[in-house]
Amino acid sequence: MAEARIGISGWRYAGWRGAFYPKGLRQADELAYAAERMTSIELNGSFYSLQRPTSWTRWRDGTPGGFVFAVKGPRFVTHVKRLRDVDAPLANFFASGVLDLGAKLGPLLWQLPPTLAFDAELLDAFLARLPRSRADAASLASRHDDRMQGRASFAAGADASIRHAVEVRHPSFEEAADDWARLLQQHGAASVTADTAGTYPRIDLTTTDFAYARLHGEEELYASGYDDASLDRWAAWTRGHLDAGRDAYLYFDNDIKVRAPYDAMSLIARLPRPAGLAPPGTTAD
Repeated sequence: MAEARIGISGWRYAGWRGAFYPKGLRQADELAYAAERMTSIELNGSFYSLQRPTSWTRWRDGTPGGFVFAVKGPRFVTHVKRLRDVDAPLANFFASGVLDLGAKLGPLLWQLPPTLAFDAELLDAFLARLPRSRADAASLASRHDDRMQGRASFAAGADASIRHAVEVRHPSFEEAADDWARLLQQHGAASVTADTAGTYPRIDLTTTDFAYARLHGEEELYASGYDDASLDRWAAWTRGHLDAGRDAYLYFDNDIKVRAPYDAMSLIARLPRPAGLAPPGTTAD
């Protein structure tokens, strides 16, 4: 049965303390507090730097049973290397412990920079490099370079598929939407539907067996919230995918004015809770 997973992009924001997070709540307890109120969270620390295995296991063990994380791929791959010569960086990423999330590993998000234009050959080569299963990811991770020596963790565990979603920001992707859709379909990857207050193209394509949306703010990027009418529209968008048998992942990134967690909870209330997700207050894996 298709499920909707809804949450926030990141959870560690100083401005949320004393607002969303109760005054006096330990920083170490913020993930558990947020996870009790969401059905998923997008891990974005992995975008900025390689995380340690101890962090991945701490996040896994500090969230309710049945919880799911989306994981943002490293900007070194997308923004620095710009998808070229990325075999070693990809291996290092998968060797960093991401597979230690176990059953809580959801889709991997690859956000491309706004200066990266549509290039069918480049994108095809990149998508072909992405592992489609935990076994494939462990095999790729085994080829990590010396920088991961002594800190690598990539046991495949029970094999399962790995999903990938791509968020694009250059206007050429809108112009090449049909070609972009075909590439994603060939590689079984999702096109991220991004709401960016008109800053970047909003491309709403169905290319695989799940949907992925990132809500950065309806009127002001990273700041403005979503009113009831807007949340009703996103609930309808989600139900449309669920009715078609597709899982749906939606993450609110409008964090500046502490709107993201409240908008996520409001959208969750409009939709069925995933089967098997532990009730609020439960943090065992």
